[in-house]
Amino acid sequence: MELSKQSVLIVGGGEVAERKLDLLIKANANVTLISPEFTENINNISKQKKFKCIIDKYSDKYLDKNDYAFVIVATNNEKLNEKIANDAKQKKILVNVVDKPGICDFIFPSILERGPITVAVSSGGSSPVLARMLRTKLETMIPGGYGRLAKIISNNRISVRKKLKNSKSNRIFWEQILNGKFVELILSGQDEQAIAFLESEIKNFDEDKKGEGEVYLVGAGPGDPDLLTFRALRLMQQADVALYDRLVHPSIIDLIRRDAKKIYVGKQRDNHELRQEEINDLLVKYARKGYRVLRLKGGDPFIFGRGGEEIDSLVDENISFQVVPGITSASGCSAYSGIPLTHRDYAQSCIFVTGHLRKGKLELNWEKLIQPNQTIVFYMGLISIDIICNELIKHGLDSSTPCALIQQGTTPDQKVYISTLDSMEDVVKKEKPSAPTIFIIGNVVTLRSKLNWFQSD
Repeated sequence: MELSKQSVLIVGGGEVAERKLDLLIKANANVTLISPEFTENINNISKQKKFKCIIDKYSDKYLDKNDYAFVIVATNNEKLNEKIANDAKQKKILVNVVDKPGICDFIFPSILERGPITVAVSSGGSSPVLARMLRTKLETMIPGGYGRLAKIISNNRISVRKKLKNSKSNRIFWEQILNGKFVELILSGQDEQAIAFLESEIKNFDEDKKGEGEVYLVGAGPGDPDLLTFRALRLMQQADVALYDRLVHPSIIDLIRRDAKKIYVGKQRDNHELRQEEINDLLVKYARKGYRVLRLKGGDPFIFGRGGEEIDSLVDENISFQVVPGITSASGCSAYSGIPLTHRDYAQSCIFVTGHLRKGKLELNWEKLIQPNQTIVFYMGLISIDIICNELIKHGLDSSTPCALIQQGTTPDQKVYISTLDSMEDVVKKEKPSAPTIFIIGNVVTLRSKLNWFQSD
């Protein structure tokens, strides 16, 4: 709210009113305070700043001046606070009652200021102390130099806009500038060098070349958004178009740039929203239009993710791309289940295998899978778990070998089913787990009872 030259009423004269007064003075509001008494600090400030203190008990007559932008109620009398709130609402004046969000028309966030940059943290009035703690954390993450950074950008926005033909190029230019040397120069106090560098970049920016599209093939990890890489998150925030499949957790999709075009491409077993060839065509289509296209895949795109097929088509079409690895499901799910894939005493090797059926069959080199002290991890093995267990036993693996089926690993909905090779099929029939799952087979599974640390819902 623009408060310059607007009138605001504060009812109260204690420390809480003092804090609100400081905020309103910075906003250049015309402030009036009403209270039988005021703190020494308010009295001292009143001698230096222009605001009005009325030494009196509250009366609704003070609301008759009906041009207040809003009223702040900061007394220590709850009944009086409620009365003032009701009086204000009857006179159609917005009201904020400190620490009473239920009767407020608006709330004050906890504010961090860096020059023209303002960051507001709000808990919706439920926990002001928590909001202030989060603001304190942000203060350590956002250096004071960001205020100077914002001012220099402001001074150069018009010259950039005049040079570039469209708004998309304008955004690409600033995203490029704010992810490189320019910011480092500002934060290290080298403002003159930073300005010279910025002017050079504006002069040499080739809008036609930068307008070429690019594809980001990004691994989203197994589900927990905290497992995303910094690079993955940065590219997710600058993409114009995003293609994602069923294995990407909704909490990760929420982190994609809000105004990006989001396209669900399915990829569920035997129920593909789009065929792989159609997905490849979409990547090419949007990149050719000059968009930055995010292809977001669960786990790691190069481990049973068909990422190689997608970038192969991009190479054929001469389209630029980047590949960002993600934590593969085997690694993430095993770690969150307390099952190390390798261990000096139990497993000196680990093999990843697809359990995806082709024409109802699972054709694998079963003898190679059955090696001493080796962990076997099956991706997409739920539908074929009976075949997997029976074939491994048939080819010589001990039927009492421990195994674990992990459903929705690393998420709050994670479930872990522990059994043996000869009993897992019965567990699946009884419990009816659903995809996505990871199937781990080997003596390392026995370590879960000791190493399990992650508590799901």
